[in-house]
Amino acid sequence: MAEIVTLTEGIRELVSDGDTVALEGFTHLIPHAAGHEVIRQQLHDLTLIRMTPDVIYDQLIGVGCARKLVFSWGGNPGVGSLHRFRDAVEHGWPAPLELEEHSHAGMAAMFAAGASNLPFAVLRGYTGTGLAAHTRVERITCPFTGEVLAALPAHRPDVGIVHAQQADRKGNVHLWGISGVQKEVVLASARSLVTVEEIVDELEPRPGGVTIPGWTIDAVACVPGGARPSYAHGYYDRDNAFYVEWEQISRDRDTFTAWMREHVLEAVPV
Repeated sequence: MAEIVTLTEGIRELVSDGDTVALEGFTHLIPHAAGHEVIRQQLHDLTLIRMTPDVIYDQLIGVGCARKLVFSWGGNPGVGSLHRFRDAVEHGWPAPLELEEHSHAGMAAMFAAGASNLPFAVLRGYTGTGLAAHTRVERITCPFTGEVLAALPAHRPDVGIVHAQQADRKGNVHLWGISGVQKEVVLASARSLVTVEEIVDELEPRPGGVTIPGWTIDAVACVPGGARPSYAHGYYDRDNAFYVEWEQISRDRDTFTAWMREHVLEAVPV
């Protein structure tokens, strides 16, 4: 059964310097509060995994938490580039950033393989572009049909962190709305933390919802608003204005550093 903890306790107990960490969420339920706590605890040398790294990964990279990024698409959704990400890649500030890029389908398959305790994922893809020459992919031949397929190493993070709407007091988690690879991340990871909007006495199944049983989760932390500025379906809307503001905040190193100090480093953790 998952342990109910504070966010500070969860990050302190589950994440260490040098870990491979996946903070996942798709469009909504992005675990911003958990990412901010990683920053406050000054964790470093992390390998970060994410299908669509956006603002929270820009912040993690910009303060120097990351050594490597494994990803598919990266950007400020609907606005433009991630300037702290670009600065790290182009100028090594605040530290050089190693990249391992994949397709969305590849990343999803790698998480599914990890969740299934398999060593690699198999799919059709990584052809017709130059991506295969710059990432971790091998070709294998199907023993049944002779078809040549792409093989990718399974994602097996040290720590998986996701956000959801609800958990019950036994640590079972329920999320609904647009779902990404949250379930697969928890199952693939050696340790897992789920932040939730609220803890309830009994979970109410929703059509299309995803339930993650408490026995697969190490810790649950109640963090209302933990996905802001992304949204949590049924709880609050996306803060579109913030994503536009981030374009200017993140362009300049000094402006970024001052904003992070005021709004993250010196902020009281939830």
